[in-house]
Amino acid sequence: QVSLVESGGGSVQAGGSLTLSCAFHGKPYETFCMAWFRQVPGKGREAVAGIDSTGLTSYASSVKGRFTITKDNAENTLNLQMSSLKPEDTATYYCAADNELQCCSGDYCLELEYQSWGAGTQVTVSS
Repeated sequence: QVSLVESGGGSVQAGGSLTLSCAFHGKPYETFCMAWFRQVPGKGREAVAGIDSTGLTSYASSVKGRFTITKDNAENTLNLQMSSLKPEDTATYYCAADNELQCCSGDYCLELEYQSWGAGTQVTVSS
């Protein structure tokens, strides 16, 4: 099973920026499909952004235009650049991975039940 370790969380004021990183280690096919999710206490986990083996990306409507997901296969890193942050972006952010090919077709990468998960990193946005 692939290992996923998130970093980069922290506190920022509204309007600010933050970049999350997820270091992954495993077989290449185990990370064909990767995504960022977030969760606040008492609510279900929400898909934020996904990226597949072709480089196709998908974004939740709440973050489109503000967040950018990228994957560096040479560095084994999945990143999430977040800008124009809002207090409602406050959550624990999780990295996820799966072996599904071309998973972002039809935004499926935002709906997929991922096989592997990281432990999460906290993001707090103050107003």
